[in-house]
Parts: sequence; C-alpha cells; structure tokens
Amino acid sequence: MTRVRPSSNAAAAYAAGISGIAFFSIMDMVIKGLTLSIGAYPALLWRSLLGVAVTGLLFLALRQRWPSRAVLRLHLRRGINTAVMSILFFWGLGKVPMAQAVALSFIAPLIALGLAALLLDEKIGRRTVAGSLAALAGVAVILIGQARAELGPQALLGSIAILISAMLYAWNLVMLRQQALAAGPVEIAFFTNLIVSICFVSSLLFVGRVPGPNGHWLELTVATALAISSQLLLAWAYARAGAAYLSTTEYSSLLWAMLLGWLRFGEPVSPFTLAGAALIVGGCLFAAASSEHPALEASA
Repeated sequence: MTRVRPSSNAAAAYAAGISGIAFFSIMDMVIKGLTLSIGAYPALLWRSLLGVAVTGLLFLALRQRWPSRAVLRLHLRRGINTAVMSILFFWGLGKVPMAQAVALSFIAPLIALGLAALLLDEKIGRRTVAGSLAALAGVAVILIGQARAELGPQALLGSIAILISAMLYAWNLVMLRQQALAAGPVEIAFFTNLIVSICFVSSLLFVGRVPGPNGHWLELTVATALAISSQLLLAWAYARAGAAYLSTTEYSSLLWAMLLGWLRFGEPVSPFTLAGAALIVGGCLFAAASSEHPALEASA
C-alpha cells in the first residue's frame, strides 16, 4: 500500500498541470503536421515506439521496482484507453482546426468532475464547479461560432471522433489520478508508452503496412520529448491534487491551440473563439483560486 502525503502547496500541483498541458498542446501541433504528412496512425506508432525507448531507459536507470498485479492492471486499462483515445483525437485533428478540436474536447474535464466524485469519492468544491460551468459557457460560445461556418462531411466526422475521444479522456484523467497514487511518474510514463505501443503494433495485423518516418525523425523526436515531459508533469501533479481540481487545467490548452494553429497552419481565430477563451480562462483562474484544499491524503 502506498501512502501519498498531502501537498502543502496546491498551486504547485496546478502549475505543473498547466505546464503539462502546454507541452501536450505543442505536441498536438507537431503531431497534426505529421498526420497531414504521413497519417495519424503512423505518426502515433513511431512516436510511441520512441517513447518506450526513452522511458524504458529512465525506468532501468532509476532502478524502478516492477509494479504489483493490481497496479499493472491499472496501467493496462489506462494504456489501452490512451491508445484508442489518441488515434481518435489525432485523426479528428487532421480534419478540423486546432482551436475547434480543443473546444470540442473540453467536455472531458466536465465529465471527469462527475467520474472523480463517483469513482474516487472526491469532494467537488463549489468554486471548482462554478469555474467549470463558466468554462463550459465559453465552449458553447465557440461552438456557436463554429456552427456559423460551413463544415464539410470530413470535418463533421472529425468532430465526432474528437467528441468520442473526449469522453475516453475524461476516464483517462480519473485513471491518471489512481495511477499517480500507486506509482511514480517514470513508471507511469514507461508503462503508458509500452502498452500504447503494444496496442498499435498489434493492430498492424489489421491495418497492414504503414509508412515509415520518411525524413520526419526530427518532428517525431520533438513530439516524443514533449509527450514524455507532459506525462511526467501530469503524473507528478495528479499525485498531489485531485482529478476534479486539476481537470480544469485542460481549458488552458485552447489558448495554445489558437496560437499554434494560427502560426503553424494559418487557421483563423474568430471573435466567438476569443470570447469563449476569455470565459474559459476566467473559469480556470476561479477554480484554481479555490480555498478548499484539493490535495487530500489517499491510499492505493
């Protein structure tokens, strides 16, 4: 049984969560470029294999203990969930602008609030709920703006894939909290990459031959480094604060999506998106300023 001591500084956990989301957002931009070049599945396959190599070396170098069967089952469940969630999200990301994709994915933290209360018996504070509702209003504003634009059938399919991915991601956040209470960041990163890689390699039986990196090793290496950095930061944060509290950090990714989508892909940002972003950021800050202590002692 592992005991996790309460953090004396919940803001540090929230800052780590925000930083982890920033790294993941930049990785989204890199993977979207790779998706447009070689496809979502090859990009994620090669990135996950690189991730296994790097985190495996860390796991061995730090002489990490092999996890118990119960923890291995948790690693397995989250790894499979991550594989399905990732392919759906990045396939959809190749069909729609980054800001729209991220806006659609914002249903995940709201679902995670309910799951955290149901599965982890976490207390959901009033400020956290209010901040999430404000952020949800921001998402609604963005979607109203997107509805005014013409969407082709591919964009619609992409949006559906992202919504399904977001539902899986909500469960992923709750499982990350469970993992973080039972294992360290390096162990979590290693087994996540390992199981995701096994899932992708096994699916080659159905997918068939996939394109190689074709000169995209630099982008894959950068994406891998960003993913691992994010995994370590988020695992550290979720060991020190609840899933309900930290789930609101996801909203900060919209700012990154708007900026990176515009800089890298020339995707315009509408006034609706800007107005929605203001509500979302306000909700994040309000939830982060909660006076309720989110880092409760837990055991696994």
